[in-house]
Amino acid sequence: MAKAFGIITSSAEHKVDGLQDYRPIGSFSFLGRYRVIDFPISNLSNSGIINQQVYIASKARSMVAHIGTGRHYNINSKRGRIQLLLPPEQKVNAIYNTNIQAMYENLEYIKRQAQEYVVIAPSCMVFRQDYDALLQGHAASGADITALYHTVHHAKSGYETCHIFDIADDKVNAIRRNLGDEDVRAISMESFVMKKSLLIKLIGEARAISSMYNLSDVINAKIGDLNVRAVEHFGYFGPITSLKSYYDANKQLLNPAKAAELFTPDWPIYTRTNDSCPSQYYDEAEVKNSLISNGCEIRGTVIDSVISRGVEIGKGSVVKGCYIAAYTKIGENVYLENQVVDKYVTIDHENKIVAPAEDPGYVKYMDNL
Repeated sequence: MAKAFGIITSSAEHKVDGLQDYRPIGSFSFLGRYRVIDFPISNLSNSGIINQQVYIASKARSMVAHIGTGRHYNINSKRGRIQLLLPPEQKVNAIYNTNIQAMYENLEYIKRQAQEYVVIAPSCMVFRQDYDALLQGHAASGADITALYHTVHHAKSGYETCHIFDIADDKVNAIRRNLGDEDVRAISMESFVMKKSLLIKLIGEARAISSMYNLSDVINAKIGDLNVRAVEHFGYFGPITSLKSYYDANKQLLNPAKAAELFTPDWPIYTRTNDSCPSQYYDEAEVKNSLISNGCEIRGTVIDSVISRGVEIGKGSVVKGCYIAAYTKIGENVYLENQVVDKYVTIDHENKIVAPAEDPGYVKYMDNL
């Protein structure tokens, strides 16, 4: 049976306006309870891959505090380990902050791993995947690399910074940037399985070709010499590559059918526990099709929204189609529609903040309105 360690890559090419000014995408709150990084770590842990490396490109404090020793991800510290790896320094130009550069700067940690194979997963995408099944299938196939993809039918919007695969007979013939020129595309899930020795070779070759290359770029450059096997993913897929995609990913999971694709009893998503009292709903409160986390006080109306821990919503206020991050205080008679509200925000004086659903608004961290 093939054995692998896991690498969870940073995602420098994806930019989420507003939220990413304060933390990396992996640290984003998700569904009011989780962080985005919980999903790749849990996928690897549930797959029996308990030696993991998490690469953090910048603003590491929130990620380090959340992951800690990794014990809450069901990883026994005697047998497994989560390593948090940071680059020694950020390059002056962000174009150089690639996942290849991050792995090169921590190459010794990759070489020290005893496992023959490596499973690479992204820190910016929410989905469920049995990586052990992918690993064993890869080992049996004889392919050099196994690459995971998801077929989408609206690729012209929402996937602008993603890569796409050109596939024939379950083989990847090219990896290209998504130009938004067609609706139906095989979107790369930035998940790859290969031998550790091949990854080390690709890191060296990428640096020899271009300092701007990431892993997908060097695989594409060498694709004529490699057998890259394509495996299609089915089920929920939520890439967090823009403010709109983050907003949509949370809203989609208010649909119980969508949520059932991601959350099942046999595949737990682990996260750091945060015990708090139950939420309180006062007589004047009205809640429809929303997810309310613990520790909230609801006196107003909440519709089609996700409300994180410790949020207060005052009497007469309406929150519609919003994502409200933790410990936000919304005063009385406030109207919010299609907004992403960051943590520790207070809204007392502005009584109406509205944006279209196709272009949601953002209220910045610790702001007072």
